Amino acid sequence: MKLLVDLGNTRLKWALWDGVDLSRVAAVAHAQDTLDFDELWHGVDGVDAVWVASVASTARNEELGRACIERFGVQAHYVRTRAQACGVRNAYAEPERLGVDRFLALIGAHARVSEPTVIVSCGTALTLDALATDGTHLGGLITVSPDLALAALRGGTANLSVVPPGKISEIADNTADAMESGTWLGAAALVERFTVHARARLGAQPACVITGGGAARLTPLLTAPHRVDTELVLRGLACFADAND
Repeated sequence: MKLLVDLGNTRLKWALWDGVDLSRVAAVAHAQDTLDFDELWHGVDGVDAVWVASVASTARNEELGRACIERFGVQAHYVRTRAQACGVRNAYAEPERLGVDRFLALIGAHARVSEPTVIVSCGTALTLDALATDGTHLGGLITVSPDLALAALRGGTANLSVVPPGKISEIADNTADAMESGTWLGAAALVERFTVHARARLGAQPACVITGGGAARLTPLLTAPHRVDTELVLRGLACFADAND
């Protein structure tokens, strides 16, 4: 049994992989807190390998590595982005500079979608990637997520620091709603603009797959067809682990 870990900037997500299905999928916010791995993995047995996709700090990775040895007696395998893996060809001239979470999301999408695809991840950052049917990665975009944009507005603007959360409206008549709407609708507009340009490059209307912690908030704002796959990085990690076991 493999333990798969997606260690992001603010969340740790994990699952068990038996070669067929993901199980015990769970997520926990970690931020700056020390994680209680014994509690996190209470009742998890039979793990003979741990595979990790991490964009977190060195200290957090070391903490996770120690926990894997203490809890399961195995050393964690930390995935690094490659020029090519599992049928996906990385567009970056310096392949290692593509975030490993984006790389694995591409692998996960390629394994499950047999058509051109736009992959959108809405987490701490908002990332967008275009993938051809044959696994060729065209490249993508990175910007701040709506949540991070709202935090920046509140933190960098004295008069907005005390504005409460608002609701999303196409034309807002108060500051709270204007901030909430501007950030989230701006993200949705970028997704749809990117999809239009990806279609021109791919030669066909791409499928759109949304993942990340903000997927549920983003998807109702999109007019183009799409689907949500919140386990996309874990699915890509499973493919990678099986191919490199």
